[in-house]
Amino acid sequence: MMRKSNIISATFKYFYRGMSSKTSNRPFTVIVEGNIGSGKTTFINHFQRYDDVATFAEPVDKWRDVNGHNLLELLYSDTKKTAMTFQSYVQLTMVDIHTRRCPQPIKVMERSLFSARHCFVENLHQNGFLDGPEYAVLDEWFKWLCKKVDVEVDMIVYLRTSPEVALDRIKKRGRNEEREVPLSYLEQLHALHEKWLCEEKNNITAIPVLVIDGDKMLSDMEDEIKRCAQLILDSKNQYTADVLMHSNVPA
Repeated sequence: MMRKSNIISATFKYFYRGMSSKTSNRPFTVIVEGNIGSGKTTFINHFQRYDDVATFAEPVDKWRDVNGHNLLELLYSDTKKTAMTFQSYVQLTMVDIHTRRCPQPIKVMERSLFSARHCFVENLHQNGFLDGPEYAVLDEWFKWLCKKVDVEVDMIVYLRTSPEVALDRIKKRGRNEEREVPLSYLEQLHALHEKWLCEEKNNITAIPVLVIDGDKMLSDMEDEIKRCAQLILDSKNQYTADVLMHSNVPA
């Protein structure tokens, strides 16, 4: 069942609920989530045309070259051996992006610390690639970072894509490390994204979620992305007004 109170449907009905500290000086932060091959890069690239939006792509290039080591390739070739190393570095690089300063009032990120934990770490643990102690250490790091570091976000855009469509796109883009990705892996990740972002019984996130049909041809998504961009801009304006209102209230 979908969490109706928390999800903005693809009809783009406006909904805003500020979840962050009203005295925060960080930008209005949006994270773009979805399965491998869901069209996140296409979505992110659209926002590069806006002067008041800073975009941050998933740091894949860093994962491919850690002092000469391609951790992404190692993950796929020997998952059991490298899962802990890879996810530790993912946490580091995602926190770096979460906390990176930018002059623009809006920040749009491709994936986040949260999807790393709730989807990818969870999947590795469920499939036995992270044993109990490794999983516990990553979880403790995640909880500590959420408590001690400002990694809050204001909106989630979920590109909801069927695993079959995602696999077809992965094959077409031909990224070397992903050439052996099986459909079953994408199905597992899809289920974890659904649990995290769409199930009413799940309390993992209370952040507003905008769900977009990711199965459409990427070339046909332009109008939806534009409407989504306007929604984000409107939400940022409401966020700014809310910050100003609270900052003027005597303690």
